[in-house]
Amino acid sequence: MKHIAFAFILLFTVVCFSSRLQAEEDRPIVIASTTQIADFTRQVAGDRLIVKSILAPGADPHTYQPTPDDVQKVLEADLCLQNGLHLEGKNWMATLAGDAGKPIITTTKGIKPLTIDSGEETVADPHAWFSPRNAAVYVNNIAKGLIQLDPDGIEEYQARASLFLQQLRVLDSWIREQINRIPTQRRILVTTHDAFNYFCSEFKLNANNNFLSIAPVGWSTGAEVGGGMTPERRRKVVQSIKESGAPALFVETTINPKQIREIAKETGVSIGGELYSDSMGPEDSAGETYIGMMRENVLLIVNALK
Repeated sequence: MKHIAFAFILLFTVVCFSSRLQAEEDRPIVIASTTQIADFTRQVAGDRLIVKSILAPGADPHTYQPTPDDVQKVLEADLCLQNGLHLEGKNWMATLAGDAGKPIITTTKGIKPLTIDSGEETVADPHAWFSPRNAAVYVNNIAKGLIQLDPDGIEEYQARASLFLQQLRVLDSWIREQINRIPTQRRILVTTHDAFNYFCSEFKLNANNNFLSIAPVGWSTGAEVGGGMTPERRRKVVQSIKESGAPALFVETTINPKQIREIAKETGVSIGGELYSDSMGPEDSAGETYIGMMRENVLLIVNALK
């Protein structure tokens, strides 16, 4: 009898485990281009969907080159999500989705973009998530897409989105409180590339630069970030940093720090730390979520500038 009971329990366990695996396999798959968009999606989706990111923590979306594994991920997906505004250099996410015949949502739809002077032309600034108010637009666009994909989950998606939107409002208020700890004349943010325009504009840093980024190496939509640095731009940046009275310069997790460290040495300004920019932090790090990366960035900025 003991053997029969044990066999029954074992069979029941195997059946339950198999059923759970089957349920997991039946969940729709959503593929996001960046870590930030993947995090927004997980906040709304919960366990109803499988959410994956093409980019790994620390990867640069501007210069990323898709791999055969990425192609396979998209082929298996039910929905694709991209930032848009040419963040994904050479539109690699839209190309992957188009080649696979998969629907794609641009999560920045509805955001009025700031612009960047790239030297040859004026382009839309894609780093819109650095404003929590813009992040709310991402979340609303994602929620609408998930509801279209899985209408049965509408109440769950709306409830989770509502909670996360409240968290973003709290984050926005908290950042303003923290920035107010920095004396007005020291609210000068110099980073490696033009990723922090929305942050500076929203929280009023770099008043002498129209509340926009001060960044030595600009940005790129498909080549090495900073690869187009010219001696003239470097001279202007060095002069601008000296005149600004910046208390510190900041490197970024996704950009080679060599140039900004050289400029720091040349200007005599210290490095204030490393900021999360185009990608969140790795798993189990303080910056592995959007709110975490924003929190850690703000604390680092405030401590270096105040």
